[in-house]
Amino acid sequence: MPIVSTQHMDVAAGCLPTHQLLNVDGKRIPDEELDHHLKELKEADLADFLRDMIVLRRMDNEATALQRQGQLGLWAPLLGQEAAQIGSVRATENDDFIFPSYREHGVAWARGVQAEDLLSVWRGAQASGWDPNEVNIACQQIVIGSQALHAAGYGMGIKFDGGKQVSVAYFGDGATSQGDVNEAMIFAASYQAPVLFFCQNNQWAISEPVALQSRTQIADRAHGFGLKTWRVDGNDILAVYAATKAALAHARHGLGPTFIEAVTYRMGSHTTADDPTRYRKAEQLEEWKAKDPIDRLVKYLHELGADVQSYQQRAENAADDMAAKLRAAITSMEDPQAEELFTNVYAEEHEPTQRSAKQYLDYLADFEGGE
Repeated sequence: MPIVSTQHMDVAAGCLPTHQLLNVDGKRIPDEELDHHLKELKEADLADFLRDMIVLRRMDNEATALQRQGQLGLWAPLLGQEAAQIGSVRATENDDFIFPSYREHGVAWARGVQAEDLLSVWRGAQASGWDPNEVNIACQQIVIGSQALHAAGYGMGIKFDGGKQVSVAYFGDGATSQGDVNEAMIFAASYQAPVLFFCQNNQWAISEPVALQSRTQIADRAHGFGLKTWRVDGNDILAVYAATKAALAHARHGLGPTFIEAVTYRMGSHTTADDPTRYRKAEQLEEWKAKDPIDRLVKYLHELGADVQSYQQRAENAADDMAAKLRAAITSMEDPQAEELFTNVYAEEHEPTQRSAKQYLDYLADFEGGE
């Protein structure tokens, strides 16, 4: 699906324009609706965006390599989706609460989750890698779309309490075909709760193309529920940031829930257990390589006359530091003890859980000493 400027698009009936503020050549495109959300951005902020995306891509590469080396059980790559994640999360306030899916590694990292804590779950060393209340982001959700209901409920709580925060749910295009996501939008719209539903349309629901599950734009589905909706070029970090700012402001001021469809592309596999060459063409991959979000921002910084080389070097140094720390932590991480499987299931002592723990440990004891 092509990305075009809102100034050069004939919008079909029922279809939203796709906002693009930065084209593939790094040229700035004016956007009457979203430009004012970029007024406070400085060159230093753009340099930070570049650093974030470069560090995130390195983390993704390291995690994939660690999985191939047997250090992780599985990994869900995000290659190509760096702008969608960094641009959106950097637009949030610290007290906004985020509910991610299993691919929002960059969102969690940008919120302060350490890379090694993020990967510890994928290694199987921990059931959850961080305390959600310390960083205002829930642990990653594997069940497709279920986090949207959590976000809707949290948003309803914000409204009932009279708060100014926004609850943010991340999911992919495939999740919009799940009942949980649709029900979450119904509840959020019914209660006019401050919720932002952020869909990263990476074109593939595992091996099924988005055109198979949706005969129209994903954003049109949310519009049908009465949500204020934006559709953006998900590889354009400026468009993602500005649209997220707009969506958060709308929800924060009591105007109801919002929805963003960020049109991007999953350059890697669905997970490291997947072989994408079996269902997608190499030509499509090459087409999207030309839309790389990091290259696009680098070109824009050159357009601004920035010292891009120094920004890139700073980013590479940060990526090297993260990678060294990550690899050292993961390769020396101890496996959890069997009894940890039963801890933190309930806040208080729970007799059935204690009984199950004893039975399981007795079962394991039968294997000790070769018996």
